[in-house]
Amino acid sequence: MVGITQPTNGEHVNADGVWDLLQNKGKMTVFSLCLLLFADLLDLAVGYLTVTIEPLPPVVVGETVTLKCNFKTDGRLREIVWYRVTDGGTIKQKIFTYDAMFNTNYSHMEDYRKREDLVYQSTVRLPEVRISDNGPYECHVGIYDRATREKVVLASGNVFLTVMSPPNNISVTAENCPAPFSRYQAQNFTLLCTAKGGKPAPSVYFKRDGELIEVISYIHPSAVAEDGGGSAGVRGARPLISRDLDDTKLQRSLSLLDPEGRPGRLFTDSPERGRNTGQHTQGQQQQPSPATEVIPETVVSREFPRWVQSTDPLYYFSHTHIPQSDGSVLVQARLTWTLNPQLDNDAMFSCEVKHPALSMPMQTEVTLAAPKGPKLLMTPTRAKVGDTVRITVQGFQNEVFPEPLFTWTRVGGRLLDGSAEWDGKELILERVPAELNGSMYRCTAQNPLGSTDTHTRLIVFENPAMMKNTQNPNNGTPRMDVLGPIWMVLALVLTVTVELT
Repeated sequence: MVGITQPTNGEHVNADGVWDLLQNKGKMTVFSLCLLLFADLLDLAVGYLTVTIEPLPPVVVGETVTLKCNFKTDGRLREIVWYRVTDGGTIKQKIFTYDAMFNTNYSHMEDYRKREDLVYQSTVRLPEVRISDNGPYECHVGIYDRATREKVVLASGNVFLTVMSPPNNISVTAENCPAPFSRYQAQNFTLLCTAKGGKPAPSVYFKRDGELIEVISYIHPSAVAEDGGGSAGVRGARPLISRDLDDTKLQRSLSLLDPEGRPGRLFTDSPERGRNTGQHTQGQQQQPSPATEVIPETVVSREFPRWVQSTDPLYYFSHTHIPQSDGSVLVQARLTWTLNPQLDNDAMFSCEVKHPALSMPMQTEVTLAAPKGPKLLMTPTRAKVGDTVRITVQGFQNEVFPEPLFTWTRVGGRLLDGSAEWDGKELILERVPAELNGSMYRCTAQNPLGSTDTHTRLIVFENPAMMKNTQNPNNGTPRMDVLGPIWMVLALVLTVTVELT
């Protein structure tokens, strides 16, 4: 900067403002012309340097990014260095350098991370960008000082690279499942949609049979989520919100009000309580007679209770964002409502995910369905005494969702280990005795939408290998009634021999 002193008031101005000052005064003196000439000569001695970088639009993982450093100077270029800024600007890591003195360029990254390509002296290309490349970058340009030819004048510019990543996986599961079917108590049902790998966090929403679901948003309590009691935390976290009702919706929504006219609450009993109650009632209502148990057929339970009243349920929606170590965001969206087995059976629910890196939404869907016709496989097919028998559920006649709960019982008695029932997809009977021949076993498959019972009979055959090892007690010792005459004959022969001699 060059300053001059105005003769009238001593005000200091720079060289760039001399011409304006003289124009305002309306005079041009020889002294002022000399000052302008001196300022121009000083600029030629020092030189000028400006650095600018154009903003970058967001890019998607896998694309190629070009970092272009624009600079203007009339000096002699010394070097151009690109930095990646981390930790909020406290750390600057060199990624690429161009040395004008030797006309060479080189990368500062490790061999396995060398991805920079020099397009021009000031332009670097990053192919196949990753989420880890997201962040600010700086371009530093250095020129030689014209006055000394030894010092280097530096200038820099910066740009922020935003890397987006679309979700790479979405899935829909049912929370708190497998769970039993409850005939006489309402129960909440929650669908959990999980979207992984997205950056920034995607938008998630639910549809039923292709139509967008009108939901009531609430904040999912993290403490309840850690304890695993998602349905138990509904009561305090999401009160029902009154809706505008017309004549058609009024009758449907009356069932959601308690006797005092206040909005009702979702069912919040724990799954264990509902299961115990359902099993106790099932034992009283469905205990068949021994005569009917010998018929190996499937019985699908369809005794739906009278508590199912509303045909227009209220859907509650919540979502949580969980940052991941790779920079992406894990999104979990929950849809909760009071289940109606009569209406919700065979209903298709879809989870759709929108993201700026996607040209169209991602979608996954599930169809709620009660289990029908379990297919049982018994191995070995011809069980013999002493064999280990396995009875396994191979599948169903339909696609079942959510995952069913399997319970095994023996008709008319206890299982081989003495227990009344066994939970699991497979029943194992070790070293079956002959007494189990003809015994009947029941497999109950159930989920919140319904239950079904399937029976199979165990036929136990004799085991020849065990029969060979089991010897008759009389075969091991000589019979006395046979040995008696033999000794008598030997005695007579000895007597005759003695007499002859």
